[in-house]
Amino acid sequence: MSPEKTTNHDGITMQEKVAFLQRPEVYPEKTSLVETRETHMSWLFLTDRFVYKMKKSVQYDVLDYRTLEARKHFCAEEIRLNRRLAGEVYIEVVPLTVDQAGRPYLGGLGTVAEWLVKMKRLPQERMLDCAIKNRTVTTEELRAVISRLARFYRDAVPVAMTADRYVERLKNRTAENRRALTLPKYGLPDGQVAGIHEAQLALLARSPEIFAARAAGRRIIEAHGDLRPEHVCLGPEPVIIDCLEFEPDFRILDPVEELAFLAMECELLEAPEISRLIFEVYRETVADRPPEALTGYYQSYRACVRAKLALWHIEEVNEHDADYWRNRARAYLSLAATYLDRP
Repeated sequence: MSPEKTTNHDGITMQEKVAFLQRPEVYPEKTSLVETRETHMSWLFLTDRFVYKMKKSVQYDVLDYRTLEARKHFCAEEIRLNRRLAGEVYIEVVPLTVDQAGRPYLGGLGTVAEWLVKMKRLPQERMLDCAIKNRTVTTEELRAVISRLARFYRDAVPVAMTADRYVERLKNRTAENRRALTLPKYGLPDGQVAGIHEAQLALLARSPEIFAARAAGRRIIEAHGDLRPEHVCLGPEPVIIDCLEFEPDFRILDPVEELAFLAMECELLEAPEISRLIFEVYRETVADRPPEALTGYYQSYRACVRAKLALWHIEEVNEHDADYWRNRARAYLSLAATYLDRP
């Protein structure tokens, strides 16, 4: 994807903002170079020590970043929410300004043209996904991560939700996944998609009490919302970054679902042993013994969510990259099919 050419009221385009922020000399701290990365919702500019994140002027079903005010708000939310599990990694919101001559400055005076989140740069090799691939992760490091998460969940204020509403919410979201994954344009096997979701819905219908007990037992909290291995930094004091800031409802979760998501992603990276450790440490820290059927449903459901998100990437990439995302969706579906069959 290329930078948007939309011109804002300040007269500077997104393309010009990206070009400006790719220059090492514009940053207040000395840096040898600036690495640029693009996601669907943001541009990231990595200096030697920091990361500057600029949100795009985009709109999707679940977010609207089209105004400067909205982007400022969600930059502030990103810092507030991520400080819960990442402490001092998230530093401040920084303005990109334009002077009367139209010259941009980072953090200077003038008309604000954009807002950026400034955060400390973390070592890539210590992110959990890289550590799994490189086989450098240790049991002690994993225990430290899960212990921190478990304490966060244990100490969180419960979110009020009736048992009936929680079960209905899961049914609706499962049905939504099925509708998205069966769209003909994606070409997924109808039988596989149907079988997975029928098994999920059958469990919800057959044993609603194990799901209802999560809400009745005040287990639902405001969690991280996007707990993937690439968002976990290992170390004596582990940090978890990049929580989901734009839609509060997506953070309202059973902690077991969030941990099941992390376990599923680790399994996709061919590290199934981490799944066992995750729930072992969680049980040691929190007085909670989730049944296997519950975690199996959560893992299968979350794999379907990730398959759906992978397919959405196809809409915005070339055919070569589309094959990558289509194959990734199939990998998630294959994994989803295995969870509800496990004893």
